[in-house]
Amino acid sequence: MAHYTRLDGREIRGILAQFGIHNISAFELLSGGSENTNYLVKSKKGKFVLCIFEQKTGSNAKELAHLLKHLEINRFNTSKLIYTTNNESVIIWKDKPIIIKAFIEGKIIKDLPPHLLKSIGKELAKLHQISAPEYLPKQLNYGKEQFSLVKKYAPNSEFDIWLNNILEYITPYLNLDLPKSLIHSDVFWDNVIIGEDGKTATIIDFEEAANYYRVFDIGMTIIGICGEGKIVNLDRAKHLLDGYQSEVQLLEDEINSLKAFTIYAGASMTFWRHQNFNYVKPDPNMFNHYLGLKVLVDDIIKQPDDCFVELLKNS
Repeated sequence: MAHYTRLDGREIRGILAQFGIHNISAFELLSGGSENTNYLVKSKKGKFVLCIFEQKTGSNAKELAHLLKHLEINRFNTSKLIYTTNNESVIIWKDKPIIIKAFIEGKIIKDLPPHLLKSIGKELAKLHQISAPEYLPKQLNYGKEQFSLVKKYAPNSEFDIWLNNILEYITPYLNLDLPKSLIHSDVFWDNVIIGEDGKTATIIDFEEAANYYRVFDIGMTIIGICGEGKIVNLDRAKHLLDGYQSEVQLLEDEINSLKAFTIYAGASMTFWRHQNFNYVKPDPNMFNHYLGLKVLVDDIIKQPDDCFVELLKNS
């Protein structure tokens, strides 16, 4: 993914000084992220992540900062904000919002073992029990309301038809009165930090948080951490769901809708990739990036309608 803002040592020291952080010993550009530029900064006070928002407004950045504070108050383990010497959560630098977060020690693991899948399930359930602040959006940036945008740049294409078929399939489930909560909506394996002891899982990067169906969040997490090549490993999904239900018991309607919402979640992220790299920021090297998720969605579509019901029967 492209990085947009390059900082030199003088600029980094000037920014960090506003947060009371001095004596910078080293810094490096972190990989990952298509909408933010992140630097790991080391100082005598510790390690920090300097996050520059490339597409968010100052108001958007402050809402994210408020959310991180809300999560901290509710004792949810995630990135912790560092405030300026004037007690501000966000500064504007060259018209771009910046926040500073404490660095979380650990590693990112793609092939997560059962105990960590259960841990992530528990953390997700804990998140869903925290009250959703009023400022959180009640729609997703890449949700069903946005699917029609494909008709602007790829009308009647194979992808347009595929997305329409999925929307038709999930619509009856969207008409159910299912619980909504504070959701992350983007729990992929690279948004989880595994503690150095290999036992704890910390969910990070709440940029896409919303007040939305909690079963959508579970479905997205299944897509994000249970995929293996071209399939979704249902045994891995069972560990995740077991962890979740150790904290929160899903309603019968949620269990019966989980296949549909997993399809919906995967299709939403597939749509985002397709739109972003074929229309918003065209990149010939990324035109087919969406196919990696599409195959996972197609795999879930092929599963029996009660596949998740059966998984949870013996939980």
